[in-house]
Amino acid sequence: MPNETRQAFMHPAERAKATAGPDPLDRISLSDLERDVEIGAFQQERGTMQRLRFNVVVEVRSSADSAADDVDQILSYDAISEAIDFELQAERLNLLETLAARIADRILAHPLAARCFVRIEKLDRGPYKLGVEIVRTAPERSRLSLLQDDAPHPLVVFLSNSAIARPDLTALLDWCEGANMPVVLCVARGDTPPPMAEHAMPQRRIDLLAIEQNAWVLASRDDRCVVVESRTELDWAMKQGQISVWAPSKLVLDSFDGPDISDRSGEALAQWFAESFEASELIYLGGDVPEPGKVGQRTLAPLDLPLGRSAQ
Repeated sequence: MPNETRQAFMHPAERAKATAGPDPLDRISLSDLERDVEIGAFQQERGTMQRLRFNVVVEVRSSADSAADDVDQILSYDAISEAIDFELQAERLNLLETLAARIADRILAHPLAARCFVRIEKLDRGPYKLGVEIVRTAPERSRLSLLQDDAPHPLVVFLSNSAIARPDLTALLDWCEGANMPVVLCVARGDTPPPMAEHAMPQRRIDLLAIEQNAWVLASRDDRCVVVESRTELDWAMKQGQISVWAPSKLVLDSFDGPDISDRSGEALAQWFAESFEASELIYLGGDVPEPGKVGQRTLAPLDLPLGRSAQ
């Protein structure tokens, strides 16, 4: 193509446009992200931090549409920045080419990613920029296992209404922060009975909304409790070590293998959530505790702090 040389030195988005097929895919991009990194094959680059600039474009098989404003139907921008930071922290590398290839591989592990352009530039090697740009295409076979292998395994804590109202709730949250793992709090419906519908599906939504109202009640008692509802939000919050309060409607209603529609209890939903996210443990602070499932679980009295459990 006549503009091939010019496009090669423009933003990767231009290269993506120039090489798109007759049915171009949607694209998301990250521009001008800078990180201080020790990298390089030369001796003078060892023990020295230098600035790298990242520009990434990902072509995606997006299922998003104008009628559904749903974060779980797209590839999140966080997937790009997290891939960069993960590979930077994995080990010291000599070559930008190796780093770029590993970042692309990690991004392409996402089932929606089709093609990835990665440009990395060294900014401190002289009065100029040195860099590399690569393009990689996702393999036919899904590599989602790359994302699953390093997925966090949270501690899930169910709080009954009496546990939410406990005077030492702050102390419980202090203990959760000291557990050295992501924490997801699940709650029961409030004490006020929800409205009754004539059909099962509307009633299911009403019951889920009643649980979510209680989740907001819990969040109002401590700023560390952040209500989350989508898988994308949960994944991000767990990786950040945030204390999350699960609002169940979205995941339950979107799931192909959700809990039994006749089961309306927050206790059972907590168990289903713990199993779905392969939790490290499920702790019940009060409530009508179900029979043990696939995840190890313990029951504690609502006013007993679980101080006997060591925070590893």
